[in-house]
Amino acid sequence: MGKDKMTVGLVYGGKSGEHEVSLQTAFAVMNAFDFNKYELLPFYITKQGHWKVGQKLSAPFTSQEQLLLQENSGDTAEAMSILFSRLTSEDSDLDVVFPLLHGTYGEDGTIQGLFEMANIPYVGAGVLASSAGMDKVIMKKLFAEAGLLQCKYQYFNVSQWERESDELIHQIEQNLGYPCFVKPANLGSSVGISKAGNRQELEQAIGFAFRFDLKVIVEENVDAREVEVGVLGNELPMASVPGEIVTSSEYYDYQAKYIDGKSQMIIPAMIDPDLADRLREYAVQAFKAIEGSGLCRADFFVRRDDGKILINEVNTMPGFTPYSMYPLLWRETGVSYAELLDRLIGLALDRFEKRQKLEYANTDV
Repeated sequence: MGKDKMTVGLVYGGKSGEHEVSLQTAFAVMNAFDFNKYELLPFYITKQGHWKVGQKLSAPFTSQEQLLLQENSGDTAEAMSILFSRLTSEDSDLDVVFPLLHGTYGEDGTIQGLFEMANIPYVGAGVLASSAGMDKVIMKKLFAEAGLLQCKYQYFNVSQWERESDELIHQIEQNLGYPCFVKPANLGSSVGISKAGNRQELEQAIGFAFRFDLKVIVEENVDAREVEVGVLGNELPMASVPGEIVTSSEYYDYQAKYIDGKSQMIIPAMIDPDLADRLREYAVQAFKAIEGSGLCRADFFVRRDDGKILINEVNTMPGFTPYSMYPLLWRETGVSYAELLDRLIGLALDRFEKRQKLEYANTDV
């Protein structure tokens, strides 16, 4: 006879600038789970990349500090032993993993590869979609291939910048103009982003961005409304109602996103139904363009002068506290926070089962 409850591994923390945000998310998710259906196994990854694994939980932690699992918790070797137990035993302690990691080493495909090697179902995007969704340049190329409009941009790596900075600056000034935005290609949560209004600021912004990545992207400034759509599903994804970000900050930066509460989320966005329908359609197209699964949040610009919709980016592990945009979009669409968790776990198991049926060698020969 099978177990009454499903065991869900919650993985949080991580070697990322968004470590603290991940802890907030894990605490919120843990407190929203239905413990009649699930028991949780907490996996905490320190900022140095060490793993700690706690005891199974049949009720949530009462404080966020407990997430750090400093006492009586297993180390990296024990955590890996549990993760990889499905390879050696039919009777694994773990049914599915829910990564609640933002940024590098979390939503960039690296940990998804670890779960693939462990042959364990996991919530959210696979290796390809995660890494494509983390690299702004690759993402933009996939959007272009899918026929989605986007703002003008230019990118280069550190060795190109060292060899031909004058030429690159000239091209940026000709093609994008000022002001423009300079970003590391691979960092989440607006870390390392600067707005440049002249050549001196541009050079400083590029130098700053190269502290965080080996590839930098520069984008034109667009006078636009910022509208976001949640996507949920695997092969047949659905889109939520759109929501709008209204911020008092110059742009939607790390400070405005998580800390100072200056940006407001208006859900549903006050836009006409035709525009809302097109945004939802484009969100699904963007999700399919990166070969997404489980969930993503698609972020758009709606240009003020002509109403054109430009895709900005997709986020394969969007903020997931009850007050984050993604769950709020779904709440307004009729899916509660607890139901969202159920659906995401169902989608993870469904994707895993389908992939288990694939053959990895030609057995007919």
